[in-house]
Amino acid sequence: MLQEGITNCDSDAFRRVFKYYKKKCQAPDLAGVINFQDESTFGQNGIRVYSPCSGYGSSVTVDDLGLKPLDDWNIFTVNKHPGLFFISNPFTKSGIEYWIQQSFENYCLPPNPINIQENVDIRNCSDDTILQKLRWATLGYHHNWDTKEYDENYRDKFPCDLSRLSTIIAKCVGFKTFTAEAAIVNYYSLDSSIGGHTDHSEKNHDAPLISVSFGQTAIFLLGGIEKNVVPTPMFIHSGDIVIMSGPTRLCYHAVPKIIPNAEFAVDGRWSTIMSKMRLNLNVRQVNL
Repeated sequence: MLQEGITNCDSDAFRRVFKYYKKKCQAPDLAGVINFQDESTFGQNGIRVYSPCSGYGSSVTVDDLGLKPLDDWNIFTVNKHPGLFFISNPFTKSGIEYWIQQSFENYCLPPNPINIQENVDIRNCSDDTILQKLRWATLGYHHNWDTKEYDENYRDKFPCDLSRLSTIIAKCVGFKTFTAEAAIVNYYSLDSSIGGHTDHSEKNHDAPLISVSFGQTAIFLLGGIEKNVVPTPMFIHSGDIVIMSGPTRLCYHAVPKIIPNAEFAVDGRWSTIMSKMRLNLNVRQVNL
């Protein structure tokens, strides 16, 4: 079991929980991880069903984005984390395959920067060794990893399909004026993790962060604005969407572990690589 002695009095409670779930020598106990597909895991976390904002129901056309009818979406809030919205996989199977294809065949192509410096055509690459070196691509405003800032002179056109998807998601939880201006596409191998951090580079902290995941399952930790807050662990399955807004917008969060999901399967040329990867499309509005 996760150490019961970890409390908000611990100056680095977040890191201790992160290390617990990341450990490899002895598998962590996952009994305390929230699974939004299983109500029995909700416990005392104050998880509530959220109804999409009126005006964004079944009348909105979403088929071409690979989404189920909006009236069929399952959206949750968590009392402990005001401003957090969790949407349990609203995508069709073909929709998931579409966004995976976009991530490998369009979003990681020039002019969008990627972490691989080699002259490799990712779209036509069949070498899994090279594909597994792919870690990130940036869209729209390109995030400067050194300065942690956005530069008005370092941006390209934001993908129209991802912009539409993000707008619909934002409107469903009440953000009617959200504009998708920047995104980081993260490509995670099974042994990947991302440590505790906050997303504060954007000028606009009132607009939400929208995070869409595909592929293998992740354990996601969401804490508070300081590292002494004990984070809440939750599973993120393929297709799940996490929206961080309001008081949660600047909270610490992390992914300590990727867990293989034997039930995940897609068709198409990217099926093999996705059996050992997780994709995350993280969209944000930069300007006020």
